[in-house]
Order: sequence, then structure tokens, then C-alpha cells
Amino acid sequence: MSSLGRRNRSLGDVEPAGSRHLGRRSAVALTDDTVLAGTADGRLRAFDRDLHSLWTTETGDGRVVSIDTFDGKNTKENIAFDGKIVAGERGPAGAVRCHDLATGDLVWRYETADDLGEPQEETRFLLPFVADVVAGDDRMYVAARRYERGDDGRRFHSAVYAFRPDGGVDWRYRADASPISLAVREDRVAVAYNRCPGDHQCGLVVLDAETGDERVTWDPGTDGQRRVGDVSLLAEGMAVASHGDYCGYLLDADGGQRARVPLATPESVDGDRVYAYPNHVHATAAGAVFVTGNTYPEEGRETDARHPMEHTGVGVSLGGERNWTHPVDGFATGIGTHGDRIAVASAQHFRDRDAESHGLSVFDVVDGPIGGLDAEGVVTAAALDGDAAVAIEEPVAYHDEGEERGAYRLLFDALA
Repeated sequence: MSSLGRRNRSLGDVEPAGSRHLGRRSAVALTDDTVLAGTADGRLRAFDRDLHSLWTTETGDGRVVSIDTFDGKNTKENIAFDGKIVAGERGPAGAVRCHDLATGDLVWRYETADDLGEPQEETRFLLPFVADVVAGDDRMYVAARRYERGDDGRRFHSAVYAFRPDGGVDWRYRADASPISLAVREDRVAVAYNRCPGDHQCGLVVLDAETGDERVTWDPGTDGQRRVGDVSLLAEGMAVASHGDYCGYLLDADGGQRARVPLATPESVDGDRVYAYPNHVHATAAGAVFVTGNTYPEEGRETDARHPMEHTGVGVSLGGERNWTHPVDGFATGIGTHGDRIAVASAQHFRDRDAESHGLSVFDVVDGPIGGLDAEGVVTAAALDGDAAVAIEEPVAYHDEGEERGAYRLLFDALA
């Protein structure tokens, strides 16, 4: 990837990632004037566009893993949301925090653990996790979950919330499944569930934004717990990345199928049947982009084979025709979106440990790749607007090399 003119800013120290990813522990967001970083020590940090520091909050109880802001998104009727940031943590309380954008001052705090329960142990996978935070017109929508293990297998406790400006909850939607992402558009809130081991056997739910009532449900109809990796709402309908059958779907407003696009469906490579999950999607009136992840074998857990469509961005029309395919170089740890553009943060495949795959790729929905940047460490979060792409780099140290690559820092790239 070629750099478009990068600058960076240190975020302090953090334990380096290893051969396997350490999971989400940072977040990043952009407003018209501010770059926001959520860090592994629970701090929120604000910078101007030249990355000069504006303010830093105190440490939190957990890692900041999701952020969104109302800056510039609200209507005149909802000015109470002006200049507010909402951040979600992975931590003992699964906290949702609202801060003032100008000062960083805490406005209110909500503990999702009060609804989801306390962790069995204070280890990463078992801590309550605020998976996504998305601003709507007059509410902030939040998806949180807690995972636990028992003699009868894995269980999830989850809730989707609609928060008012004062921190009050207008409604909750509960499920014994694992929400992975939200999409909000006008009067709809779409929830993607990537694992459904319990009574909730539906990979996608579209809720009424005002009441939280179910409006549409959809599922790939496949066996097993894996269901949906991501969802993006269109003016009429939605795009869905299916974990169940490794395809991308374009659906109408009622959940009816408009198109099904095979992405990384099982095929034989070097004697193994392998596949890759489509983990991300971004759709607009111009088309959709799906992004696939790591290769897995149908039999067992380890393979040296690589699916030819792993770590790939695929641009499709709203009719389901492929417009382009292009590598994203590594495992897509997260995406940022703005209009017809998508920024994909990538890290090494956990089996390959290829540091050359670390970076950020920017794509246009119709035209494909338009730029990006390389990074020494793993890139774990991204945000995008019409003028710039930002990402967070985290250091990585492979167990058999004795070398630490990269640093914990904010990366900023001006877009042409």
C-alpha cells in the first residue's frame, strides 16, 4: 500500500499483541474538528486534525472498544445531543460513558453488567463487552453482551439499548445471542448476531428505532451457531455478511432476498476443504463492499491451506453483480465508513505472522482501491470522513523473534 501523507501521535504504552490477536482494545472516531481515540487503559483522548492534544480523560474501568459522536448528526429538534461522545468499554462493568466533546467531562455512565450479569472471571473473553455504539437522530444505540461457559456449553447474555441524552434508557432488546454490530438509519436499528447458541435463533433483527419492537427478522437458515457477521442498512433494504454460508446478501425492506453473492464458500485447496467468514459490509445507493477474514478448514481447526478469497474486499452492485475484488492484505480487524468509501484496518493472519500485512486500505464502493497506508504494528481500528482516514496502531511481538514491531499510536492520513 502507498501512503497518502501520514502523521502520527503516540498513545502511550500497551502490552504488545502476540502471534494471535489480543482482541479489540482500542477505538477511534472523527468529527469535523476532532480526532478521538479510546485506549486500552480506558482513557478517551481528543486531538485536533494536526494531532495536537485537546484533552484526556482519567483512566476507566475497562478498555474503550467503541465510540460514536452526535457532532453534526442531530436535528434542530434534538440539540441536547450536540457535542456529545458515547464510548463503550470491555470491562467488569461493561460501561457505556457519555462525555462532553469540548472538554472530555463525564456527562453520565451506565453499567450494562447490571442487566447482563457480572463476569464469571475477569478474563478478556468473559468480561462484559460493548460491541457497538451508533448515533441515531435522537438517541444513541448500543449493543452489549456477556459470554459465559458452563457444563452445558457456551451462553451469551445481551441487550441492545436506546439511550436518551440524559442517559435514560427508552428501551432494551434482550437476547441469549452475541450481537456483533449495529446499523441505524432513520426509523430502523439493525442488529447482527454472529453466534446464536440459545433460544434466539436469528442472525439479523431489525428493530423499530422509537419502540424497540421487532420489524423484520432474517437468518441464513444454516446449521450451527454461526449466523451473521455484519449488516448495513440501505434506504430500502439491507446488505448482510453471512457467517452461516460465507455469502453476502442483499435484502429488501421486508427481509426478502434480492441477491446472494458467494464470497469465500468452501472449496478444496491443497487437499483441505476450506472457507473464510465475511466479517464486514458497507452498502450505499451505489453498491456494497464485503470483506472476508481468515481461512478455516471444514475438518479440524488447523490448516496450511489458504482460501483464494480470504482477506479480500469484494465490491458488488445492488443487483448482486461483482464490480471488483482486491486484497486487504491481512485480517480485517475493523472498518470505518463515510459515504461511498470504506477504510479497512488489517493485521497479520494469526497463522502466518506476516508483518507486511499490517495497514489500512481505503476503497470506493464502485471503483475499488483508492489508497492506504502501511504500519509496522497491527492496525486495529479505523474511521473515515471526506478528508481523512484515521487508525490506531498497536505494537506486536512474535514469541520466537524477540522483536517488538510498531507502537501504540494514532495514525492520520489526508485523503486525496
